[in-house]
Order: sequence, then C-alpha cells, then structure tokens
Amino acid sequence: MVASDGSTDPAMSPLWASAVRGASCERWLSQLNPIWGILPQTLRMASADASFRRYLRVDARDGNSFIVMDAPPDKEDCEPFVRVAALFAQAGLRVPHVFDWDRSDGFLLLEDLGQRTMIDALDRDHGQNNQGLFVQAVEQLVALQLASRPGVLPAYDEGLLRRELALFPDWYLTQAKGLVLDERQQEVLGQQFQLIVEHNLASPSVYVHRDFMPRNLMLPDSLEASQDKRLGVLDFQDAVYGPITYDIASLMRDAFVSWDEEFVLDITVRYWQKARAAGLPVDPDFGAFYRSVEWMGLQRHLKVAGIFARLTLRDGKSRYLADAPRFVTYIRATAARYIELRPLLRLIDAVEGRTDVQGYAFGRQ
Repeated sequence: MVASDGSTDPAMSPLWASAVRGASCERWLSQLNPIWGILPQTLRMASADASFRRYLRVDARDGNSFIVMDAPPDKEDCEPFVRVAALFAQAGLRVPHVFDWDRSDGFLLLEDLGQRTMIDALDRDHGQNNQGLFVQAVEQLVALQLASRPGVLPAYDEGLLRRELALFPDWYLTQAKGLVLDERQQEVLGQQFQLIVEHNLASPSVYVHRDFMPRNLMLPDSLEASQDKRLGVLDFQDAVYGPITYDIASLMRDAFVSWDEEFVLDITVRYWQKARAAGLPVDPDFGAFYRSVEWMGLQRHLKVAGIFARLTLRDGKSRYLADAPRFVTYIRATAARYIELRPLLRLIDAVEGRTDVQGYAFGRQ
C-alpha cells in the first residue's frame, strides 16, 4: 500500500537477505529514475514463486507501475527469462516486456501485467462457468505452439524426463514419506518410468511453456476498448521443445485446483479442435490424443509431487507439500485407467496406506 506522500506501508516493504542487496536494488532503481520516472520509495512485495526469484512492484511518477524481478545471480540465471520473453512475444503472446536488466546483481525491470491472475477469477465449484477463460488460455497455447521451431529451446528429451521422474522416489517417497524401496519395488518403479518415458517421447514436439496453468496467466486490468484482452503469460523461463501434450495436461490438471473429468474433456476437446484446425501435429483421433495427454500428465504429476516435497523439506516452503494429495489423486486416476500402469497403482496405494492393497510392504527410515 502506497501512502499519499509516495512512501510504502512498512508491512509491504521487501525484506532483503542482506543490507548490501537492498542497497544495490535501491541504487539501480535510482539510476533508472530519469528514464522511467521510478519512485524507489514505493517498492513493495508483489509475489514470490517456487524458485529463489521474487517479484516486487514499484510505482512511477506518471501513475503507472513496474515489476522488479529479484533473482540473486548465485541462485538464479535471468538469461533464460529474457531470451524466452522475446521468443514468446514474437509468437504473439502477451508477456512482460523487459525494460532493463542489471546483469551483475540479478534485477530485471519488467512491464506490470496487472494484479489478478486467472486463478483469482475462477469459479472453483462450477467448472463450466470458467469455459470462456480456459478457451482464451487455449488460444494463447495454440499461438505459442504454432511458432515452434526445433533447435531454439532446450530439448525435453529422455534425460530430462528421467531426471524429473527421479524427483518422485528421491523426494516424495524417501524424504517426505520416509520409505525405503527394496530391490523389487525399485525394479517395478523403473519399469513403469520406462513406459511413461516411451509414451511421452512418441508425441510430436513443439514449444512447451512447462507450467502453463491459471496461476501463471494474467487477466487484463481494465475493460477499456483499447486494452489488450489477451491473457498475460508469466513464469516461462523453463520453456523447452517437447511433447505437444504437455501444456494442455498442465492447464487442465492444475497444481492448485481440480476439475471434474467432464470439464477437463470439454476444454481438451476444444484445444484439440483448434490445434487441428491450425495444422498442429495432434493425433487425428481424439481418443488416442487424450490417452497421450493422460500419460504426459502422469509424468508431470510424479515430478511435481517430488518438487513440492523438495520445496517443503529443503527450501522451507511448507505450503507446497500440503497440495501433494491432489497429485496422488491424479496419479491414481491415470494409473487405474490403463492396465499397463497397474503396478504403479499398487505401489502408490501401498505408499499411501490404502487398506485394500496387497503385495507390497515398505520399510521406513
């Protein structure tokens, strides 16, 4: 909250890991004042994400505001954000423009796309009431995929898929659940992971945002006729070139809100229809395409369960592990649907202590 004298409510002022870093940011903003009319005394928290990055908001003399990305260089590299922002803007997406980059200290001055994310506007109890917003998201996704070219973004290849899947046993099973898998259980998990990797690598490749979900999509701040009505797109710095099924799976199987299958199918069909009409390489049979989306989603769910455990146990961000049951539900639903994944279902049920499970016993650390 900014007071009438241009100062910031102390409760909203950013806390710095060190006085030196805080002074560096203030000095950088002061240097930008003549160009952008920035008021450094208005700097305040805007949001933080699962990494070591955080976002601050600062006002300007003309009444506009900017976003400051605070990304300590010893923990975060700003280069992918800057590079992918330019790439996605060229693809026609509404992404924040980068006005200035302090490479040595890891600060970016960004366009402020507003304060409301798509998730803030969702009716969580009635999925169909959100159809319009999800169709807008699908339109942005199709635009991104149409711009795809090989060799521009890192490949979402077998090595990366396997590293991500390893987060599930390393962090969720071992660290969060305190379990020790015996040789047979490790073999089963390895066989199931091999199937998942093979299925997902069979999908055609496009640009993949890698976290395309309502929390990372921004609503326009006003309804003025001149206002850009496209959803803004954030948190794209980890984009890759990989399976076309990934981002639609991410959109409809959200980390923070769940939908019934009827709504998931509705939006997935709408995406598939738009993608086909645009000439994107989706399977011409929707049933086959939906199967591929589910297998891709399964890989993501296993990965995110591991990441959320790591964020809580290693990084002290306790709120993330509380969402792990949502991912276990996703994992079970997909594993129960396909006979090839029944061994994974039995293993997950044993992990979660379901009483109807037979055949597995786990030692605890």
